[in-house]
Amino acid sequence: MSDAANPFESLQEQLDDAAHHLDVSSDLLERLKHPERIIETNLTVELDDGSLEVFKAFRSQFNGDRGPYKGGIRYHPDVGRDEVKALSGWMVYKTAIVDIPYGGGKGGIAIDPRQYSDGELERVTRAFAKELRPFIGPDTDVPAPDVNTGQREMNWIKDTYETLENTTAPGVVTGKAPDSGGSAGRVEATGRSVMLTAREAFDYLGKDTEGATVAVQGYGNAGSVAAKLIQSELGADVVAVSDSGGAIYHSEGFDAAAVKDVKDESGSVTDYEDVEEELSNEELLTLDVDLLVPAALENAIDEDIAREMEADVVVEAANGPVTPDADDVLTEREVAVFPDILANAGGVTVSYFEWVQNRQRFYWTEERVNDELERYIVDGFDALVTAYEGKDAPSFRTAAYIVAIDRVVSAYEQGGTWP
Repeated sequence: MSDAANPFESLQEQLDDAAHHLDVSSDLLERLKHPERIIETNLTVELDDGSLEVFKAFRSQFNGDRGPYKGGIRYHPDVGRDEVKALSGWMVYKTAIVDIPYGGGKGGIAIDPRQYSDGELERVTRAFAKELRPFIGPDTDVPAPDVNTGQREMNWIKDTYETLENTTAPGVVTGKAPDSGGSAGRVEATGRSVMLTAREAFDYLGKDTEGATVAVQGYGNAGSVAAKLIQSELGADVVAVSDSGGAIYHSEGFDAAAVKDVKDESGSVTDYEDVEEELSNEELLTLDVDLLVPAALENAIDEDIAREMEADVVVEAANGPVTPDADDVLTEREVAVFPDILANAGGVTVSYFEWVQNRQRFYWTEERVNDELERYIVDGFDALVTAYEGKDAPSFRTAAYIVAIDRVVSAYEQGGTWP
């Protein structure tokens, strides 16, 4: 796998590709390719042994034309300025393709959370929340979980914000625990939207999901939930999965939920016993399967891997898993790639539902959440297909950006220019 592709440049290239099919002026397009604001801060935190450590942290607020900035906060050693810029930009167009009233934001702390105690992580999180306090709020910027963060971290951010503001504001973050104002269905939302996108994609392409072979690269929340739902609700066979420790393969398929249980207990899918073959992550990506779900980090599929891939359909659970050069190869090879900004939009869509419930102080059942999510994802898929066919788009990714850019431009033009 190559890590040479700059994710922010990848985003800009995707926007350029879509703009060729739209009547968007070059100066307005330039505005859409850059964040409105980037917050960069150094967090000085006392560790358990009394020493001090400085952590670099970021929050990018990319575009707020359609509503408050919205996007996750990730904890990862490789978090950097260009990464959060790209991720916040992808969020703009992700919220637009599913037509929820948000802009895009993203944040992160350069930290390996496995190296720190729970108490240290709480102090780091609260220090970041204190720095973000002037820039976030239910009507301003609404963070959420991302890589290596979850309900716990969102609860800490909410509590810090509410304490410093002397208020009650559950809508300041989403992805909270249910007892702290979280929504039913939020934990499975991203994986569920991947399953729904796969279902719609196979139906559109005239393919049957029953008995289809599936490989999932990355077995965190999104990948494991997607695998479980694709298996249980679509009748597909999950024949290969992976995490940072490696990949496993079985031609007859795995019990996706059982693999996740093993990973939770031991730390890696490679400890699952019923395995025909162990593979590398790169080997998994080139398996001859009906559906490939890249669910790890950015740039997992580069040009070289794209030339070797044998999957018929790709549904992106991760953000930016395919580099632009790889995307060109897959388009040329007529591999159907259904993009991240639709496929993994379940998380932000149910975050929107959570935000609505917080503001109304009226909470929905999980059945209602899942029904509403299905409607938003299917509507987004239909809009993508309409653009793909009507605009003669070269790929489903370009079609998705055509829809999303058009919606953002419309909101900007309706608002006018403020000096």
